[in-house]
Amino acid sequence: MHTSPSPAVQALSLFLSENNEGLQNAALVLGGGKALKRVQHLLDHLGEARQLTRRARLDLVALHELFTLKYVGDPLRLETALFAEIDPMDPMVEEICLLTDRLEDHMRAIDAASDLPVFDFDIAA
Repeated sequence: MHTSPSPAVQALSLFLSENNEGLQNAALVLGGGKALKRVQHLLDHLGEARQLTRRARLDLVALHELFTLKYVGDPLRLETALFAEIDPMDPMVEEICLLTDRLEDHMRAIDAASDLPVFDFDIAA
């Protein structure tokens, strides 16, 4: 028996599909080749999946952490070096910010539609 994805997961899949190129570019700029491959896997998986798997949830959290610059500032992380190379006036910065906000909105919508939290957002923040 196949189950249909929830409307929130469908909306997330549509967002990822419509912003495929921008998400991949942002992942590459902020996290390098490894981050790009992770996003590509996520895009492929959600294009085919009927449910949000554990792996997809982990990939979404990792993407959110990358886009919100969670690890920038740690001198041992690649993200810090890559972030230092970004020109703050580059139009790409605004696009990444918009993608980040929309990604988080979709993740929160999935949480709101679920009986239990799917993503670990800090409610106090």
